[in-house]
Amino acid sequence: MKILIKNGHVIDPSQELDGIYEILIEGKKIKEIAPSLKKGKSASVKVIDAKGMYVLPGLVDMHTHLREPGFEHKETIKTGTHAAIKGGFTAVCAMPNTTPVNDNAGITEYIFQKAQKEGMCTVYPIGAITKGQKGEELSEIGMMKDAGCVAFSDDGRPVENPLIMRRALEYSKAFDVPIISHCEDLSLAEGGVMNEGLLSQTMGLKGIPKEAEEIIVYRDIALAGLTGGRLHIAHISTEGSVNIIREAKARGIKVTAETCPHYFSLTEEAIKDYDTNAKVNPPLRTVKDIEAIKEGIKDGTIDVIATDHAPHHKNEKLREFDLAPSGISGLETALSLSLKLVEEGVITLSELVKKMALNPAGILKINKGTLKPGSDADIVIIDLEKKFKVNSDLFISKGKNTPFEGWELKGMPVITICMGRVHEWQ
Repeated sequence: MKILIKNGHVIDPSQELDGIYEILIEGKKIKEIAPSLKKGKSASVKVIDAKGMYVLPGLVDMHTHLREPGFEHKETIKTGTHAAIKGGFTAVCAMPNTTPVNDNAGITEYIFQKAQKEGMCTVYPIGAITKGQKGEELSEIGMMKDAGCVAFSDDGRPVENPLIMRRALEYSKAFDVPIISHCEDLSLAEGGVMNEGLLSQTMGLKGIPKEAEEIIVYRDIALAGLTGGRLHIAHISTEGSVNIIREAKARGIKVTAETCPHYFSLTEEAIKDYDTNAKVNPPLRTVKDIEAIKEGIKDGTIDVIATDHAPHHKNEKLREFDLAPSGISGLETALSLSLKLVEEGVITLSELVKKMALNPAGILKINKGTLKPGSDADIVIIDLEKKFKVNSDLFISKGKNTPFEGWELKGMPVITICMGRVHEWQ
């Protein structure tokens, strides 16, 4: 099948395109892109008129929890990938903290097979750094890479032993894959459920100091410098982390970093009413941290905006704040929240595409995040002016846990094309 997208404002930083172009898709690949493609206009071609819309490469989320296998009551590969394409994501990376943990080639192959059978977008497994995510023994990184893992992480838990983290980074250099670090000193964070400060004292909740994150950010960057390995810092939330990463990049250390929309959209005040939907790890911080994160996004210290989509069953969040699990269901709101950065003038739309498509694809070394001829036909068409009110009841994801309930957002996908398959949204 051939598809012609016309009259849309195309933005593709991989080709430095920013203007009106036509895109011809044949099967699962982009065939041509040019100001005019007359030879593509025939009765056998499905035409999509994108007048007044922006046409971008499909978004790539390098930090998604699909929960399958083991936690299908929270999310499945089918529902999670459906939520992804509604949010404009055509590729997602599945974190390994499932049951069983994705710490061997067999589980990796299961995820691939399930995604090929039921997934609505491309799924790339991320393997566990250590067996069972216990931090005691390295997983079979080489075999898992051969099976299809694009990165390795013990996300949800840090690798506490610095020697094991050193070995993981040495393997990352040998196999040319990133190690994604969940930076948290568990001793400092133990029992904490929110940002440590005056508010945590007022609410009677145990806090997590910013240093719990920053100490491990510093440690892992030091180990990356020692080994020459490829380090990626997940979900950074503090001003100190931004400063440490900025300084490390200036010294030439191989480190990249991500943050998530909730870390530049919300402060700790979001949990003032003990709203468990705003409970996340690392916790929401302060206005000063938000300002630093926005500056890090602007100056390139932060390479990627990821979702850290962490769906939970409604009943799990309807518990006392101390007992409720951390996590936000983020795939269906991430783009719209991130477009606020463009509206505020923090970054341009082209720079946002880099953060949400081109850069994650580059870090993971996958053929995504671009509209170049020959690349996968992954495209999102967005209406920058379309407004909507966040209603979790309308989420496709099983996870309805969002602190953005009732927010009015502007800008959303109207069509997502994944490997040549068209999905249209109201």
